[in-house]
Amino acid sequence: MTISVVPLAGGTFFAALDVPAQKVFRMPVEVTVRGDSVLLWMPQAESRYKARLDTVRKELSGTWTQPGVSSPVVLHHAPMPTASGKGTRLTPPYREEEVVFSNPASRLNLGGTLTIPPGPGPFPAVVLVSDMGPHDRDGSVNDFRLLGALADYLTRRGIAVLRYDDRGVGQSGGSSAAATTAALVTDVQAALNFLRARLEININRIGVVGHGEGANVALLAAGQPLPPAFVVSLAGYGLPGQQTLLQQQVDQLKAQKLDPAKVQAAYERQRTMYDIIRQTNAQQAQAIVANMLRQDCDGMDPRAAQSEAAQMLTPWQRYFLAFDPIASLDQVKCPVLLLNGTNDLEAPADLHLSALEKELKSVNKATTSKRLAGLNHLFQPPKTEWTLLNGEMRPLVSPIAQEAIREWITGLSAKK
Repeated sequence: MTISVVPLAGGTFFAALDVPAQKVFRMPVEVTVRGDSVLLWMPQAESRYKARLDTVRKELSGTWTQPGVSSPVVLHHAPMPTASGKGTRLTPPYREEEVVFSNPASRLNLGGTLTIPPGPGPFPAVVLVSDMGPHDRDGSVNDFRLLGALADYLTRRGIAVLRYDDRGVGQSGGSSAAATTAALVTDVQAALNFLRARLEININRIGVVGHGEGANVALLAAGQPLPPAFVVSLAGYGLPGQQTLLQQQVDQLKAQKLDPAKVQAAYERQRTMYDIIRQTNAQQAQAIVANMLRQDCDGMDPRAAQSEAAQMLTPWQRYFLAFDPIASLDQVKCPVLLLNGTNDLEAPADLHLSALEKELKSVNKATTSKRLAGLNHLFQPPKTEWTLLNGEMRPLVSPIAQEAIREWITGLSAKK
């Protein structure tokens, strides 16, 4: 039996129980410390451990209590493995498989990782889909890996997970800039079919968990033939694409505490560029946008202006500007969970979640929506709840968000 305890920046602790012989992995543990007295409470197991800390022997000595059992237990301290070295990683208590699957509609292969819980199965499964822009299979943003952490959490709790590199990233072919939101739906469909062919996977319980634009891709896939069994939307976009990108730019400028007049001027200028991109052919649009960029930035090199303008006219950008995420939601018949953090500045819940839940709940009674207090767009909790590792604060995926996803997915099979 192992209990891992990690101090958090706010003076509290994150803890988890592992009992491999009983196939218990990362069970949440509540920690209360008063002087040298320690109380560990495991609600899922209805167990508690009252102990006294001996700082000289580096051990906890106390009584373990659970229904029908009361026994003395001594826990000896061992340092947690350091994570300061790049790539440092413990062997997980589940199977990992490097996979490649084919998307025949786009004539490309996608590389990813399939994680499978221990045991024979068949297991429920999910496909993870990243937010806008090119991401690796872990959904990495700097050193933070939203999708990688979520995959580990779910697999430890009996749900198989397939996550894959976006087009043009890692082991996947194609190009993210050349792929529209609609084209990315075919990647999800290929991933679903790959899982349907696996004996370890329950073919009737395969869903999609998407983040940001990935949530919109998941919802689009749910409106097509052979849809997923369920969809989890993590900070999905509910406003039209052009409005979404403009709102993100305004929020970024406001965060820099720019003069409101300058923020408004930048908004109007960007909106004009987007209108030109949407309503003009690509060659003319690139010339006009490049000219606007040079006028906005004195001394800008003409080639640099042309290059920046070209980046604003990729197939993905032109499609997303006109994309209405609400338009096809009446085709979604499967259960849907909508999650957003209240501190999300990229997809504010009051704008995006409200739009999605209003439309979905009008046509789909199997829609559940939740606003998670304090979480940002990457589903990180406030910094007071981050981990302290080697004296440095490290972000983590909110345990509340991860458990909400697991509980909802597990609840679907219980209802059936």
